Amino acid sequence: MQTIEEIAIAKKTNEEVMIQTVVKRDGRIVGFNEEKIAAAIRKAMLQTELGEDEHLIQKITARIACRGKKQMTVEEIQDCVENELMKSSRKEVARAYISYRDKRSVARKAKTRDIFTEIIEAKSNDITRENANMNADTPAGMMMKFASESTKPFVDDYLLAPEVKEAIKNGYIHIHDKDYYPTKSLTCVQHPLDKILHYGFSAGHGESRPAKRIETASILGCISMETVQNEMHGGQAIPAFDFYLAPYVRFSYIEEIKVLEELNGEDYSHLYNQEIEDFIIHPLDGLSGVDRIKQHAINQTVNRVHQAMEAFIHNMNTIHSRGGNQVVFSSINYGTDTSAEGRCIIRELLVSTYEGVGNGSTAIFPIQIWKKKRGVNYLPEDKNYDLYQMACKVTAKRFFPNYLNLDTTFNQHEKWTADDPKRYEYEVATMGCRTRVFENRYGKKTSIGRGNLSFTSINIVRLAIECMSIENKEERIKTFFDKLERVLCIAAKQLDDRFNFQKTALAKQFPLLMSRLWVGSEKLKPNDTIESVINQGTLSIGFIGLAECLKALTGKHHGECEESQQLGIRIVTYMRDRCNDFSQQYRHNYSVLATPAEGLSGSFTKKDKKTFGIIEGVTDREYYTNSSHVPVYYKCTAMHKAEVEAPYHDLERAGHIFYVEIDGDATHNPQVVASVVDMMDKFNMGYGSINHNRNRCMDCGYENADKQLDVCPKCGSTHIDKLQRITGYLVGTTDRWNNAKLNELNDRTTHV
Repeated sequence: MQTIEEIAIAKKTNEEVMIQTVVKRDGRIVGFNEEKIAAAIRKAMLQTELGEDEHLIQKITARIACRGKKQMTVEEIQDCVENELMKSSRKEVARAYISYRDKRSVARKAKTRDIFTEIIEAKSNDITRENANMNADTPAGMMMKFASESTKPFVDDYLLAPEVKEAIKNGYIHIHDKDYYPTKSLTCVQHPLDKILHYGFSAGHGESRPAKRIETASILGCISMETVQNEMHGGQAIPAFDFYLAPYVRFSYIEEIKVLEELNGEDYSHLYNQEIEDFIIHPLDGLSGVDRIKQHAINQTVNRVHQAMEAFIHNMNTIHSRGGNQVVFSSINYGTDTSAEGRCIIRELLVSTYEGVGNGSTAIFPIQIWKKKRGVNYLPEDKNYDLYQMACKVTAKRFFPNYLNLDTTFNQHEKWTADDPKRYEYEVATMGCRTRVFENRYGKKTSIGRGNLSFTSINIVRLAIECMSIENKEERIKTFFDKLERVLCIAAKQLDDRFNFQKTALAKQFPLLMSRLWVGSEKLKPNDTIESVINQGTLSIGFIGLAECLKALTGKHHGECEESQQLGIRIVTYMRDRCNDFSQQYRHNYSVLATPAEGLSGSFTKKDKKTFGIIEGVTDREYYTNSSHVPVYYKCTAMHKAEVEAPYHDLERAGHIFYVEIDGDATHNPQVVASVVDMMDKFNMGYGSINHNRNRCMDCGYENADKQLDVCPKCGSTHIDKLQRITGYLVGTTDRWNNAKLNELNDRTTHV
């Protein structure tokens, strides 16, 4: 039993224990810093007539520091400050301090309240219009924005290193899809649809049997992308749409033959696998016997394929994912299957796209990518050249397909041969917006079953602005590269940190993606982590504003000055080389991305404008130019634009895109589309697309290519669909575009 003396000694000892750690409001534990107490008291004193009393500040600070608890919460410490001030002779300071605490509390709540209020009231701003493909006005869209804005602070507080938070705060980097960070989800994947069609799959409560006919195959393609969209934060793509669906054309043809067998009581089994030169509808007049039977089955099959392709496009524009919030961000690659069945898929897909969806509207999704290849579909003597011509015609009216150049040096594969029935495994495929996955240090070089894991973008404009005051040009550029090196290292480490967080996810958290789609995932059990397979994906470091960066460093951008162009190539080459270094250092697939900035194009600019003011040619617009593009406002020919942008494609292996703006109606001029593909071929460019105006009256269907159409000249309706492309995908209305992208749209100049 303790004596009175022992109790007194223990009490005295307890009172002299120093506070060591503090529990912040968000749960973080940080080291105790008594200077923060002193600073808070000093601020309160300065609000009173008597002003500062340094002796009292130090006395109260020291007393609070020895509270007998090694760890205290922020609120507990602030309560102690209040009590000590109330016991002192400076009661007015206590009142000022209490008032300050109340205001800070209100301010913290007000920030969240203001954001939520804007979402609730469906206000159009850069928060609700961050993604033009998402309707933030719907209940599902609002719910997603509530979750998004609530999650980002959690990521900042718990998942990011201090230097990363500082880099974000100061506008040097941007973590894409930061709101999805805690979910451990990956960005995107190229679906090996043949596995789904052959084996079927389970999407939760229901199971799908393997496909046996073209209609089922088409539906399973939709369901596969829709299901996995809910398991990832990026887009979904099918790398060889024609090859995957081709077998089901033959299966459907055989079904039609069997119907005729039953109808006529004859055996036509010799026709099942008979070679068919092409699946094209012809009249039956003049045909008899097995020739008539065969052509009838072909005609019926083509009709079924057409309906299946029509349904596929319709479904991809109406099936919603992510809690009913948006249609699937989907892409399909095709064009190189030269079999009769593959050609049938391609042809009917193009015809359905040209006809439009519903009452003739242009389909927003899927983004379609034509895989251009010499010896296959590019030259007049190539087997699929006729389909390439059809593709150009469809693009001229419907924007899609875009064009992926398999002939460019960096898109070729040493194992590709024209007679390989599975040559598509060695053909690069892309997400429609631009994301590219092909090279692989830790597995098979292919696009199939792989995707991007996550990406982070660098604001190279800010780095350049910070160097503008250096008069010596060589020193200015050297300083820029020193700054770039520091930020690249932060971005690479942050991506590695995110990878190490992602890899702890369990396979069962991604029931379809990690059961059959992601390469190697079939080996995983539900409770296995995904660590052993995700290193097949890529980590990308993107950038924005090369044009403005060069303007700050040299006075001219790369489109108007050869010297600036050489510096631009040097900058992106440096980024590519460092990504190669990071790949060795961290043992991942790092690569450079030509960032498809939507919300980011304005947010970086807004922050830099606030810090540095208006700088001509740099911060004097509402947006920064996407990645390495020539500025949209710079008037030049398509040929010059191609020549300038081409060298960057080889450096931006994580993804790139070349845009050409066409003046007027391209519908009756498909040759202009072919000329753009020719430029891509000439300048060794990887991926490109055509932009043009397309207005459509939603009441009568009238279409034209006027830059501004508010009233339909045919029926007088003001219900006009104004189709535009934003960062690689189409949007049927500009109402959902953020302010920066609207300004960019208005600045766009034509090249043809």
